[in-house]
Amino acid sequence: MSRARTARRIAAGAAYGGGGLGLVGVAAVGLVLAEMQFAKRTVGSGLGDPPRADGLYGSEFNGPELSPGPLRLAMLGDSTAAGLGVRRARQTPAALMASGLAAVAERPVELRNVALSGAMSDDLDRQVGLLLDGDRPAPDVCVIMIGANDVTRRMPPTQSVRHLTSAVRRLRMAGAEVVVGTCPDLGTIEPVYQPLRWLARRVSRQLAAAQTIGVIALGARTVSMGDLLGPEFAANPREMFGPDSYHPSAEGYATAAMAVLPTLCAALALWPESDRLDVSRNEDMLPVAKAASAAADLAGTEVTAARGPWVLLKHRRRRRLPAQDPSPAPAPADLP
Repeated sequence: MSRARTARRIAAGAAYGGGGLGLVGVAAVGLVLAEMQFAKRTVGSGLGDPPRADGLYGSEFNGPELSPGPLRLAMLGDSTAAGLGVRRARQTPAALMASGLAAVAERPVELRNVALSGAMSDDLDRQVGLLLDGDRPAPDVCVIMIGANDVTRRMPPTQSVRHLTSAVRRLRMAGAEVVVGTCPDLGTIEPVYQPLRWLARRVSRQLAAAQTIGVIALGARTVSMGDLLGPEFAANPREMFGPDSYHPSAEGYATAAMAVLPTLCAALALWPESDRLDVSRNEDMLPVAKAASAAADLAGTEVTAARGPWVLLKHRRRRRLPAQDPSPAPAPADLP
């Protein structure tokens, strides 16, 4: 069965209450479990809590003459969204995105990160509640990075997509733009060996495609995490992965942030939009399932709704993040 067809069935099951569709054959389950347990022991986290990066970025753009005030950016998801593996707040992907967004918008950005290390998609309901409950205004834009733990802990893919789409729906109803970084390609992780590597690649890309199909219908955009955002990770794993060989290093997170930032800006109408497709970069207008499958193969690919069942497959150019120190406003004790 093609990935597009499998992803379409997963998304349909999520939307209409199905839950039994698996990502791998039953005969492979025993092998997957044995290999996965070995990989987990090999990886081993041993990392402390990620640094807190909440606060105000781009304060140089603040002032009484500037209105309507700061943009509100929220980050949700798992350890990758939280920035596990780096030591300084400014090295987390959320901080890098906030600082880049402030520079593009020439406007302060207030960041709130509710991502949790180890989270699966069923934790998104709690995270959205933290953002929407209380007297705080809803975020202007949210970035969700989720899916890897769903695969490694064998959450049924229909359930995974159902939790994600429910979270996106709540955020969209609250008026927020949403960008989803889809499930990364777990076949790139160094301690994961064959045949698990092939299976991990297959199931994570299927989930990524299904996530895209599910959230595009709600007006969100997706960016493929793919092989953790580009050939740099495959060519330079020692530099791009952190000390546990599983989570990205500071440079790896910067690569991820630069891939998501153009889509983040486009969602807020801060980035030039064009219906003209660049065929030299394989941009196209495709049915959603076909586009979702193609995006899962190529890291950094954006999928955004066009008209009817058709979506745009875009490869936005990566831009360098600002060189200045993007340290947020909280007290120095929050910035290790």
